[in-house]
Amino acid sequence: MAPAPISPINVGHIDDVQELRKLKPNMIPERFIREIQERPTPTTSLLSSSDIPTIDLSKLMKGDTDEILQLASACEEWGFFQVINHGVALNLLESIEWEAMEFFRQPLEEKQKYPMAPGTVQGYGQAFIFSEHQKLDWCNMFALGVIPDSIRVPSLWPKKPANFSNTVEIYSKEVRKLCQNLLKYIALGLGQKEDTFEKAFGVAVQAIRMNYYPPCPRPDLVLGLSPHSDGSALTVLQQGKGSSVGLQILKDNKWVPVQPIPDALVINVGDTMEVVTNGRYKSVEHRAVTHKQTDRLSIATFYAPSYDIELGPMPEFVDKNNPCKYRRYNHGEYSKHYVTNKLQGKKTLDFAKLPTKNS
Repeated sequence: MAPAPISPINVGHIDDVQELRKLKPNMIPERFIREIQERPTPTTSLLSSSDIPTIDLSKLMKGDTDEILQLASACEEWGFFQVINHGVALNLLESIEWEAMEFFRQPLEEKQKYPMAPGTVQGYGQAFIFSEHQKLDWCNMFALGVIPDSIRVPSLWPKKPANFSNTVEIYSKEVRKLCQNLLKYIALGLGQKEDTFEKAFGVAVQAIRMNYYPPCPRPDLVLGLSPHSDGSALTVLQQGKGSSVGLQILKDNKWVPVQPIPDALVINVGDTMEVVTNGRYKSVEHRAVTHKQTDRLSIATFYAPSYDIELGPMPEFVDKNNPCKYRRYNHGEYSKHYVTNKLQGKKTLDFAKLPTKNS
């Protein structure tokens, strides 16, 4: 979570999409309308949601070798999977959804007490906007830095709903345990010791972002969230119950919709895992689309290395057949680079890439 920028950023007027939907239900301002090549088109991929791997954490925790191999395959072939029996209580999943929706349902003036300053990624508004001409996503966001305390901005933690902050605290602790467990089995699947990533990442940074996508009169013209990969090690996504299907991942140059499995959580590999595995596990570009009649809520948790940690490909993943693809860097510097650039596919990972022999 980067600090506020030193120089002011002129982002121009940003319509709040919920207010737009209420006051001018059939209007889409020009800033939301995408260039033709960026617009979502009907999915023609031969792949479907059912192809996306499902991992059973309870089997992993029993030492099921087949499940560990399946996890390794999911990370290598897809970079995305859904996890069931994940250990996060179902009533807690319901509670965080309820609190998030209650927050977004509040009057605009209440939500604006927690503004996301241009160039930052905490608070309410739109992130990753750096100019008055940049296209906007059909989405309202609310994001908080959670762990460690040093990344928190106490003034942005809302007073209403009354139980919101407490629920975020409890939820974040449970999702943190899930990430720690998954990283153990990801390490084992790579033939490494189970504490490999825990040692490499230090005291992990954790943030939460809630995304609300109101219905859109012309979903064919807009994007709910621009294509991007995540700067995290792992991202855990909870898709709201009863929400429209909005998440799409890029697989073999086709956009594949992710149909939520009831009570499952979606996990994706972030840029950090791509770097430390020297490209064996790749972060995956993904985006969100909107729906004409149905709204959508999603809650993303980003689990990333400490800002103090220096990262680069682990020696175990570098040899004559797999030369080093990324330089070593300070993760805090990378995180700052990530949040001060607009979402643009996997472009932010260029920060860490070494030039190839042919370039």
